[in-house]
Amino acid sequence: MNAVEESGVGRSDTVGQKLKKSDFYFELPQELIAQDPLEERSSSRLLVLDRQTGAVSHHVFREITSFLQPGDCLVLNDTKVIPARLLGEREGTGAHVEVLLLKRRSGDLWETLVKPGKKCRPGARLSFGNGLLKAEVLETVEEGNRLIRFFYEGIFEEVLDKLGEMPLPPYITHKLQDKSRYQTVYAKYEGSAAAPTAGLHFTKELLAQVEEKGVKIACVTLHVGLGTFRPVKEENVLEHHMHSEYYQVSKEAAELINDTKAKGGRIICVGTTSCRTVESAADENGIVRSGSGTTEIFIYPGYEFKVLDMLITNFHLPESTLVMLVSALAGRDHVLNAYQEAIRERYRFFSFGDAMLVT
Repeated sequence: MNAVEESGVGRSDTVGQKLKKSDFYFELPQELIAQDPLEERSSSRLLVLDRQTGAVSHHVFREITSFLQPGDCLVLNDTKVIPARLLGEREGTGAHVEVLLLKRRSGDLWETLVKPGKKCRPGARLSFGNGLLKAEVLETVEEGNRLIRFFYEGIFEEVLDKLGEMPLPPYITHKLQDKSRYQTVYAKYEGSAAAPTAGLHFTKELLAQVEEKGVKIACVTLHVGLGTFRPVKEENVLEHHMHSEYYQVSKEAAELINDTKAKGGRIICVGTTSCRTVESAADENGIVRSGSGTTEIFIYPGYEFKVLDMLITNFHLPESTLVMLVSALAGRDHVLNAYQEAIRERYRFFSFGDAMLVT
């Protein structure tokens, strides 16, 4: 498979415009932040937004099939979340420490987020699970992250599965009872520090119904890093820098997407991560190339989509890059109006919340 290196931003003709972070702000009542997944994945609510008119309608997620047509292609991100949150102590002091695995650099060397960071300088040694897993902080890298080398006996993934917790976002304060609920039913390739949450609404039965309708399913992989969720700090949106994330598009997936487009079918991406993957892997003519690489693509209003036609997504944080991506597709005013409607109708927001379909 050929390596494809692709990083991107919104269209260059937006550079002269002043895109402000505050333009994407909205007031969200705290009680609308979903703390737990629904018992039945596909019973979440679905707000459908017509991006041409701004009209919205209200549905249940399992009705998604009624918005799909034979000849369409649904694109899923089949990444798998690893139990990346480790709770342990510093050797010698016994002080509590929390480590979040962000990116595997090589072998047992990981880029991590450590709390409290000030106490974990290079040379600090850490212990997890009464010594079942040990680590040494090697150096401090970009944005205060730490490079850590792990020491253990056996297989790292098995040790991690025993000791690690799912890396739930900070706005979720409830403890997750079932690890599989922060995982899509089609998750396959381990490597994400966060779930592609739009996919959490699908069940295997619902995906079977999608295929029965004559809709093709293409799987791509993008390992979600925390960079996707990092807050935008600069008021000028164009000064925000996205962290790189690894993606892979198989030959089969690329051919399926390209064939769908050639025959006039629509590409419906499940989640912003699937969207960012196909847009990163496409050339200027919208032809998706197979291969793997890293992407820093930042999609904001002014971007012209090369591949995507429709988007299934959750409701995102105010002023986030994800709200900006949805606004690039449907227009900021339409999106913020739809969000206000969702708030009025008491939709559930964020990772375990309800869904939105942009048509």
